[in-house]
Amino acid sequence: MIIDCHGHYTTAPKKYDDWRNAQLKMAEEGNWKPTAHELIMTDDEIRETIEQNQRRLQIERGMDVTIISPRAVGMGHHLGTHDTSVEWTSLSNDVVARVVGLFPENFIGVCALPQYPGVEPKESIAELERCVNELGFVGCNLNPDPSGAMWSDPPLTDKWWYPLYEKMCELDVPAMIHVSGSCNPNFHHTGAHYIAADTTAFMQLIVGDLFKDFPTLKFVIPHGGGAVPYHWGRYRGLAQDMGKPLLDDHLLENVFFDTCVYHQAGIDCMSRVIPAKNILFASEMVGAVRGIDPETGNYYDDTKRYIDATPHLTDEEKKMIFEDNVRRIYPRVKI
Repeated sequence: MIIDCHGHYTTAPKKYDDWRNAQLKMAEEGNWKPTAHELIMTDDEIRETIEQNQRRLQIERGMDVTIISPRAVGMGHHLGTHDTSVEWTSLSNDVVARVVGLFPENFIGVCALPQYPGVEPKESIAELERCVNELGFVGCNLNPDPSGAMWSDPPLTDKWWYPLYEKMCELDVPAMIHVSGSCNPNFHHTGAHYIAADTTAFMQLIVGDLFKDFPTLKFVIPHGGGAVPYHWGRYRGLAQDMGKPLLDDHLLENVFFDTCVYHQAGIDCMSRVIPAKNILFASEMVGAVRGIDPETGNYYDDTKRYIDATPHLTDEEKKMIFEDNVRRIYPRVKI
């Protein structure tokens, strides 16, 4: 079975985005009130968006299951207010639950969290519990920078985050460390902010000792780990200079990377540097890059073909990447 650990519902009907824009406009004007009940989307509307996009591509590319969450950039944790974030997040998670309900053999839910700059992560616990216990979701997306590229909240190793981590461990769910949009014009959201955040989160984890306090906590760093695999010597050396254990012992029992890299050379490098047990198959389709690579004639985000074509990976290692690791890191996956 081929399980894609990183998908977003990026193809929702236009009325979904229209509702969000209206919500933010009300917040800006100071007259916001809860209006989630006013967003009406039929099952047929949702089904059509999936059948024409994510499900079609699953079939064409030989994939079976996608772990899907709300559109990452669309969560906009730095926009509106904490109240609007709570409403928007709950609504978005409910929409993902409807996708899963319509395609139970092909999609598994992961939730966004109602984060907002300066609001303690413990305020997201109720939504995490709801999504896991009531909606059957298997994990969450955790934004290390709700401020949108201003990095105003404490690092991931700070005890500010600990109540949320305690709940994640209790529920036995991992988090994909995934930022949302950027309000800083210096950082393009998918090309700079995402990759910089992946790298920043890993460095934060090197500096701290988080997993001494949470030995069962698990994080997935997407987009191939940002710069991490390609500068592995730098991070090994920095850890060594800081007196930290070897990275294999310090982080690699708890930190994993996905395959949203989008070219063969990148996958080849990543899979030589990072142990196969720490790599989870992912495509993020339909997501950041949707075009065709003129050098290959294939879609950039058709990532299965990269794993298939990696010569140094054994069949056993490919099975780990395609399925076994996902089941191990997301133990609530039962499909």
